[in-house]
Amino acid sequence: MPRVAARAAVHGFDADALFARIREGKATREYAAKQTIFSQGDPADAVFFIQAGQVKLTIVSGQGKEAVIAILDHGAFFGEGCLAAQPLRMATATADGPASVVRVAKKTMVELLHDEPEFAEMFTAYLLYRNVRIEEDLVDQLFNSSEKRLARILLLLAHFGKESKPEIVIPKIGQDTLAAMIGTTRSRVSFFMNRFRKMGLIDYDGGGLTVHSSLLNVVLHD
Repeated sequence: MPRVAARAAVHGFDADALFARIREGKATREYAAKQTIFSQGDPADAVFFIQAGQVKLTIVSGQGKEAVIAILDHGAFFGEGCLAAQPLRMATATADGPASVVRVAKKTMVELLHDEPEFAEMFTAYLLYRNVRIEEDLVDQLFNSSEKRLARILLLLAHFGKESKPEIVIPKIGQDTLAAMIGTTRSRVSFFMNRFRKMGLIDYDGGGLTVHSSLLNVVLHD
């Protein structure tokens, strides 16, 4: 199910400082754009944390059809399925632009959750937030039009609600990616994007895509 995970709700907890204290079972790596972090079917043996940049999660069906299931921002965790005894990766994680990612071995992550109550509380809150988002995405996919789904995805990518000013989504986000996230064709995405721009709901410039809060009216309109 296409979805977007926003920044981790850390509630003042400094995850970067905690990871900096870890000497074993942790590694930080810099990834170039489009570089694979792990592939679908790889052993699930670690949890990952995005220190900088963004990561795209995709899944390929048995028939070879690919879908984008998430674009994760800095401060997000991924690969946590290994903590629930998931033996193999269910998706492929790729750097969506330059990214700095911390890999925490499953054993180390379990020890952190046991020994660091504040971290465990933050991580649990983050997973609950993700679960709520997945439920919202399911409702969106089942009942909303592709136009509304596109508007919602753009608002989520812009972290709508964090600040009142317009925000840049991500530089040069591809319409193919947006189409894969909402389950429609690239031509339909192009049609809706052009309509949003003519209505003054979004703007294109050299730095990326600016989303205005007025785009929310598309999501709320029946």
